[in-house]
Amino acid sequence: MTRFIFSLAWCFVLLLSASSLASAAIVEQTFNVENVTVQRLCSPQVITAVNGSLPGPTLYAREGDTVIIHLVNKSPYNMTIHWHGITQFLTPWADGPEYITQCPIPSGGKYTYKFNITGQEGTLWWHAHTSYLRATVHGAIIIKPRLGNSYPFPRVYQEVPILLGEWWSANVVEVERNATDTGNGPQESNATSINGFLGDLYNCTQDPLYTLRVKQGKTYLLRMINAALDEHHFFKIANHSFTVVALDAVYTDQYETDVIVLAPGQTADVLLKTNTAVGSYYMVATPYRSASVRSVNLTTRGVVVYDGASQTQTPIMPILPDSHDTPTAHKFYSNITGLTSGRFWVPVPRNVDERMFITIGIGLDQCINPGPGRCLAFKSRLSASMNNESFVLPQGRGASLMEAFYKNISGVYTKDFPDNPPFVFNYTDSDFSTLNAQGFGNYNATRDEPKFNLVNPQLRNTIAVPVGGWAVLRFQANNPGVWFVHCHLETHLPWGLAMAFEVENGPTPETSVPPPPADLPKC
Repeated sequence: MTRFIFSLAWCFVLLLSASSLASAAIVEQTFNVENVTVQRLCSPQVITAVNGSLPGPTLYAREGDTVIIHLVNKSPYNMTIHWHGITQFLTPWADGPEYITQCPIPSGGKYTYKFNITGQEGTLWWHAHTSYLRATVHGAIIIKPRLGNSYPFPRVYQEVPILLGEWWSANVVEVERNATDTGNGPQESNATSINGFLGDLYNCTQDPLYTLRVKQGKTYLLRMINAALDEHHFFKIANHSFTVVALDAVYTDQYETDVIVLAPGQTADVLLKTNTAVGSYYMVATPYRSASVRSVNLTTRGVVVYDGASQTQTPIMPILPDSHDTPTAHKFYSNITGLTSGRFWVPVPRNVDERMFITIGIGLDQCINPGPGRCLAFKSRLSASMNNESFVLPQGRGASLMEAFYKNISGVYTKDFPDNPPFVFNYTDSDFSTLNAQGFGNYNATRDEPKFNLVNPQLRNTIAVPVGGWAVLRFQANNPGVWFVHCHLETHLPWGLAMAFEVENGPTPETSVPPPPADLPKC
């Protein structure tokens, strides 16, 4: 398959009041993307970063604000930025996935992203959406309540972004290129990071630990983001527990746990109460894998240090789940419920107009252009599919999917994605209700539909589906444009584990996609 699209009719109820415009501000920043040299694992490594930092700058805004980001691409690579989880209502030109909503910004080019933050509060993130560059081109988005509003949980002493990442002692663009050329899986990452720090569990003892200094008896809001390319993570702090209050920037009922589980792309807002004895405690991120595959140990750690703690005390280490502890992961993913009294709670749609049954698979495919150094795995290449169709980006077609949709350009994509077969994935437009409907083995509608939670399910933008598992999602097609649906394990995206939804325009200019900005990059 090339560029399969599933087309949906558009339905929307527009609610607008003067109060919705009150206290809104303009948040404007410049993102300079360029190559920098950093020291990790006792070796210098050239990486691509925004404003010279890893992670990149945190974007702070309030609900209702307008965000304007001027991106200047000084790197040698094509670049786009995706604002992961931002609804982008009527601003699809700012969504960012390359060749989906825009053509990439070439080296030396510029583009201004402009979008509104409406009906969202909490933690999201931004990242590159071209090649493997999001390994180092990423940062947090912190959306605070509109002035005059408060969080639906007790006041916190301090808010702390915690970004989990992956580190390669290699050029990540070359890592992807080599995997694509050979048809094999990519080189595994060399380490896991916490806020850019690799910690002390690797061969190089010069790498410092991320250190969070706290006061006893306070409550901290950890804004957690899994910015890794391929790794799910368990996260623990020794002798401490957490209260989850939001997932993917949607408030939840408070959920007590001693372990946080995040798939790539997911976020969580968690309260940490520092009510343990004064001391030092390791915070640890360790990979979770639902598949029984052997791999290097990529566990990393930082440290929580209480004011007054002895500088000579050895920090306490938490007891970690096994890397294949699917029951612990499934418990976290499936037990949290939505906060129906939240300001922006969206009731679950009760009437279903379109039903799709999607299966995903990974296997070997015939090599199209075999030759020296290509398709080394049995003269085949690794491939992935949704309903037996593999997605191919429309490179060389002269337009992105979004431009083809807006200008009615033929030959860029087809609209015959099968709604039944002859998966973590990320839907880049709106959140969807998970219905807290997840399980293992074969999905059985007669058995499983009565168990759907239609009252207070989680609302998420990214969902984890383990090997041999399934999930049921429900969403309303109320935002016109072309929206990318893809696996957020970056390894699987070049293999074709993706598709897109085309959501039709509404009946009026106010409910239709506006014209593209003048500086939209050309293909």
